[in-house]
Amino acid sequence: MDKLNHENTDLKLYMILLGSKAPGRNVEQHDYFFGIATGLAGLLPQIKSFWPEAGKSIHIDGWREVTVVDGYSINVVLKSETENLSAKKLFFINLGGYQSGKLEEQHYTVLTVQDDRLPAIQSAKKTIFFKTHSVESVKGANSHIDEKYGIDVDDIYRIEDILSPEQKEKYHLQITSSENLKEDHVHLGYLTLDKLARLKDRN
Repeated sequence: MDKLNHENTDLKLYMILLGSKAPGRNVEQHDYFFGIATGLAGLLPQIKSFWPEAGKSIHIDGWREVTVVDGYSINVVLKSETENLSAKKLFFINLGGYQSGKLEEQHYTVLTVQDDRLPAIQSAKKTIFFKTHSVESVKGANSHIDEKYGIDVDDIYRIEDILSPEQKEKYHLQITSSENLKEDHVHLGYLTLDKLARLKDRN
């Protein structure tokens, strides 16, 4: 329960898989949200603002505190208190691909630390997903990097660029190479925002 709320005063970067059976949709829709807070419950206003059209059906299907990526430690710092900003950047990539005989598009997400966008794309193309989710006999069915947010044809985003305007202005991700890092734990399971709010109110 502590990790859902305020286990300490340290700011954390969260990656959250949101789901919603939005009005007029036949199947549940999903999107990824990134935000900064001292606990998951602190993100409630940001989540609602991020996907207002989802309505009351919006919920969390999984989440991760992003602290370790590619052998780098990820820490949230105030820009006003940081003299030397990290040269390395944290990127989010959403890969899409196909399998023969299945009328659906498979997806695979990648977090990677790189100097720039091009090496981030090259890193994503080395994943098993990218190599195995192409239908070579069908033109246009090769794995690809989706136009997911409508921001850029690459659908690869520096995390700091897709934070809320307020957080983008206030925070910076300090990225440092480290050894013996423990991999982030991925929390899976259905969690409504109402339940998260109730957990927050108890603390």
